[in-house]
Amino acid sequence: MDSRETHMSQSDLFSWNMERDPVLRSTIVSALILDSEPDWDRLLQTMDRGTRVVPRLRHRLIAAPLGLAPPRWVLDPDFDLSWHVRRSALPEPASLAEVLEFARTEAMTGFDPARPLWRSTLLSGSAGAGCALVLTVHHSLTDGIGGIQIATALLDFDRAGTDRGHPSEPRGDPESALRDIVSWNVAVGSDLVVSGVRSTPPTIRRALADPARAVREGTALAGSLVRLARPITTTLSPVMTRRSLGRRVAVLDVPLERLRGAARAAGCTLNDAFLTAVAIGLRTYHRHHGAKLDQLRVTMPISLRTPDDPLGGNRITLARFALPVDLDETGELMRAVDAAVAAWRREPAIPLSGAVAAVLNRLPARLLTGLLKHVDFVASNVPGSPVPLYIAGARIDRMYSFGPTIGTAVNVTLTSHAGICYVGINADTAAVPDTDTLTECLATGFATVLELGTERAAVPGPESREDVDSQPSYPGFRHR
Repeated sequence: MDSRETHMSQSDLFSWNMERDPVLRSTIVSALILDSEPDWDRLLQTMDRGTRVVPRLRHRLIAAPLGLAPPRWVLDPDFDLSWHVRRSALPEPASLAEVLEFARTEAMTGFDPARPLWRSTLLSGSAGAGCALVLTVHHSLTDGIGGIQIATALLDFDRAGTDRGHPSEPRGDPESALRDIVSWNVAVGSDLVVSGVRSTPPTIRRALADPARAVREGTALAGSLVRLARPITTTLSPVMTRRSLGRRVAVLDVPLERLRGAARAAGCTLNDAFLTAVAIGLRTYHRHHGAKLDQLRVTMPISLRTPDDPLGGNRITLARFALPVDLDETGELMRAVDAAVAAWRREPAIPLSGAVAAVLNRLPARLLTGLLKHVDFVASNVPGSPVPLYIAGARIDRMYSFGPTIGTAVNVTLTSHAGICYVGINADTAAVPDTDTLTECLATGFATVLELGTERAAVPGPESREDVDSQPSYPGFRHR
């Protein structure tokens, strides 16, 4: 493995350092609602295979002496699958609410740093929910798209399953700590040299051919770097200002094709429709509390993943920017959201986010943690499978993901699966003490956006859930 791949990336190291304040933990929790209880032995085989296909699931982190390199991923010599894959029976009569309560406690529970940073629990005894598999992973192991790629490589397309073979067991790296530090620094240094050698002649040619353009591009890059790294010291929300370790989770179901239709009606993307629905929901929530606002600040993951990247791994950068929320006409608001997102996707500094993180990692973590608690919310859109998936003989009926708040008031994550958008809401209880009210406001936001595409929405077949789900729902949810 490339020596740079054996270490935490600079962006992940930044998040890892920030977790000295537990409010900033980067824990992802996913709840898979199954139609039946999976075969336990097959489930263990599937999870074991996953740790071979994605060796990082068998690695733990070892800090480098004196911080001369980022923490290194090393094979856990005491890896025990039974510690990471557990099962438990919910108290009867259980419903989706009990599954969400378990997911809530998982979102608030830290990882044992002496072990690989993941765990899974099979919950049985859910009345009307069949069974649930709750997966908890640290964000450094994978991002949302990486998680879907891992699922696609491991899950089945029917109950019988598919024989995918049995990959060999990952092998450890015998390198010493000193040699490891040297090899990492040599690899990173050589990358900088090669990059400089390759980029310098074209840069010189462009500067000589068009000096004015070269100055403009340099100035634009400098400004972009400032926007990417600038500290944020105040929240735009006058309501969601406090932060704590408490969490509440909730869910919404939204028909995928209707949401796409709304996006098409405004000439925008599915992600724009999703962000607009969240913006309207948060605006409604603030009005409920007697507050009026023009903008809210969002943290939005931007994927840097390439086709050559291995399964898993965290290949995103986080853009923090203001979104308009004060436009009452839904189509106009969605186009304004689209413009704000598109501007950030074009920021010249985005590819340099790792270098920015490397600079910030040289600063004392205590100076930075407070600066991360003034973004209002996180929104993430993860495209999933268009067809049903199975695990160990059980069909996955719903797939909710609860992303980390990372210092914000609430994280709203949309995961599409088999024609439905499953929305997971993870709220800081100090910022949002009335999670049920927030959930109702977000449901109103999605319903408002869906109305935009009513005339252009595809006509569903008689067996389609879109036929009855004209508005978002939150099945089985009740505030706990």
